[in-house]
Amino acid sequence: MASEINDDDAIGRAAQGDRESFGLLYDRYVERIYNYIYYRTGNHHDAEDLTARVFTRAMKHITSYQDRGVPFSAWLYRIAHNLVANWHRDNSRRQELPLEDGYGLTGEVEMPEARLMRSEEQRALLQVIYGLPEDRQQLLILKFVEHLSNAEIGKIMGRTEGAVKSLYHRTLLSLRDEIEIRNEEQRKTNGR
Repeated sequence: MASEINDDDAIGRAAQGDRESFGLLYDRYVERIYNYIYYRTGNHHDAEDLTARVFTRAMKHITSYQDRGVPFSAWLYRIAHNLVANWHRDNSRRQELPLEDGYGLTGEVEMPEARLMRSEEQRALLQVIYGLPEDRQQLLILKFVEHLSNAEIGKIMGRTEGAVKSLYHRTLLSLRDEIEIRNEEQRKTNGR
């Protein structure tokens, strides 16, 4: 029954103090917000803490939430983005994702050499991605982790769909160029 309540009704009820309605919103969005934060921080503990802060802040400010033609999730992503930006600023460091968590669990037997090569390639790709500006990292997470459309990403990032497409194109070109540079440097290093 509760799952039949749409976001607008749940937001309205939550704004009036209905904790069950806010709980419904929490259930709908907590996994997506956690994933977004995890891929921005690379740390499960910090992602859990920041996710809790997102929903604490959302619950505290739900009475001032205004529907501006974007989905409720966009408001949550903006809160998450701000908290992650503050987290990076406070920690003044970037962490790498532990590649052991969740990779290679397909049940297939893999030769250790192949796993090592794949792991090194993933680590190198993550380093390149973490070197991108925050808006490009956010775009890649929303596109490839959250599987959102350009229109949905535009609403979250406060950009037009065309601007998202343009940023996506520039980001892919930048990634390609950086990977080619790294590969060339690797070939030179191995050729010595």
